Amino acid sequence: MKTTIRTLFNKKEKGQKITMISTYDYLSAKLCEQVGIDCILVGDSLGMVFQGKDSTLEVTVEEMIYHTKAVRRGAKESFIIADMPFMSYQVSVEKAIENCGRLIKEGGANAVKLEGGEEIADLVYKLVRIGIPVVGHLGFTPQKINTIGGYRVVGREEEAERVKKDFKILEEAGAFMIVLEAMPTELAKELTESARSITIGIGAGPYCHGQVLVFYDLVGLVEDIKPKFVRRYLNSAELFRKALEEFKRDVESGSFPSEEESYG
Repeated sequence: MKTTIRTLFNKKEKGQKITMISTYDYLSAKLCEQVGIDCILVGDSLGMVFQGKDSTLEVTVEEMIYHTKAVRRGAKESFIIADMPFMSYQVSVEKAIENCGRLIKEGGANAVKLEGGEEIADLVYKLVRIGIPVVGHLGFTPQKINTIGGYRVVGREEEAERVKKDFKILEEAGAFMIVLEAMPTELAKELTESARSITIGIGAGPYCHGQVLVFYDLVGLVEDIKPKFVRRYLNSAELFRKALEEFKRDVESGSFPSEEESYG
């Protein structure tokens, strides 16, 4: 059965936690759907995790459409959210609506995610009213890494009031869900307790309505970077290395392919 916005709000209303995984390919999306993950976020983090770049800033709309299509093929019933990449929605409202529409029409996403608060409120309002569900993103926002000054917790002391104001503005504009990233636990708790929307935490403590992690972090494929909020449930990089080492050894020794693995 397809997961919809109503499905997610029903879970929130019942006090059931919502699960979300960020991933970018058919196979991992298929695994997520098989175990019943509620939402899949096709994150622009693919620029770093999938492409090996230093930030998310170079990801394009075309790349997001490509990866969203792949995820949709693997997870036909899941609720899929697509990140709008840097400068795909900041130039003009008209261009932003066109790009967001492409992720829905061509990519197969159910919703789009935008970073920011008051500065994107008018766009959020217009998108929702033409039928494009919007997810907000507050706290640490990777697309503003150059102005934030690096990866850090956002929302301490005087920053907290700005986050609270942006949260309220996004809700009033029509965002049905807001991702809270790398912010103090008590701030995320306060926002969640008064929220009409669904809050999804990533480095924002346990009180949000749900949690999201990147698939490749969760399964331990990413080894060189480990934020405090990441829990690794598997060391798959080591498992993959062992498999590759065995393959190399078997080919070099002549034991692969065997007679059973060859055609007569």
